[in-house]
Amino acid sequence: MANTIDSDLSEKRLITETGVAARVVQVIEASIQGLGYRVVRVKVSSANGCTVQIMAERPDGTMTVDDCEAVSRAISPLLDLDDPIGKPYYLEISSPGIDRPLVRAVDFARWAGYEAKVELAVPMEGRKRFRGIIGPPNPDGLTVPIDLPDVKEGLPSRIDLPLRDLGDAYLVLTDELVRESLRRGGPPDLDADDDADADDVEQDETEAEPAPAPLKKKVSRPLKPKASQRPKPVKVETEASLAIKAKNKAKPVRTKAVRVKDDGKLH
Repeated sequence: MANTIDSDLSEKRLITETGVAARVVQVIEASIQGLGYRVVRVKVSSANGCTVQIMAERPDGTMTVDDCEAVSRAISPLLDLDDPIGKPYYLEISSPGIDRPLVRAVDFARWAGYEAKVELAVPMEGRKRFRGIIGPPNPDGLTVPIDLPDVKEGLPSRIDLPLRDLGDAYLVLTDELVRESLRRGGPPDLDADDDADADDVEQDETEAEPAPAPLKKKVSRPLKPKASQRPKPVKVETEASLAIKAKNKAKPVRTKAVRVKDDGKLH
């Protein structure tokens, strides 16, 4: 049923950024698409002074560490030139991860049958937040069904949510989703560090670890406020550390290559 949706409608992002994040998208999206990737989401936060997080992926939903590096190299000069942020910031390139955002109709089709949280920008019958098992979008591509658990007697257990009113949506991290994500992306050795403490995952900021097929790839680079400054080493999380986070149902730790000095410069 999902393959009957118009391809342009299926690939169009349903959730778009505003403010500074929207300006970042305008600067980088064409370049990322030219490399064969697509933008999933861009967020600008006050973490560590200022952090720009760019989620990207291939059309099949995969994203390797090398892919993150390629995107970083391509867009960093563009961001230097246009300077949509206007101040020093950390640039983070990552895959969407297991508990990924759902921003296109094709995302709902690809992950039909799994639990998701959906928030509408416009209330539907007085309700904006929904949690349940999503189905593939309807053939017209305008709505997506969601099965709601434990509904009150007399209320429908399945409703169709209008995609045009989508405010936010992402998969819920469950054991079933972890297993399916590993199956689709190539399962790492989950037993390697099952008993490791989560605090042991973080390592020295200047070290890089091998990551053949991590569940969630992150590449963090500081954007240089001056062209004369050299880029610093990049830390990449290992598949073992990310597997620990997934099995504990916790979000991965965001790593950084440098810190911001009091004077606002990067080092």
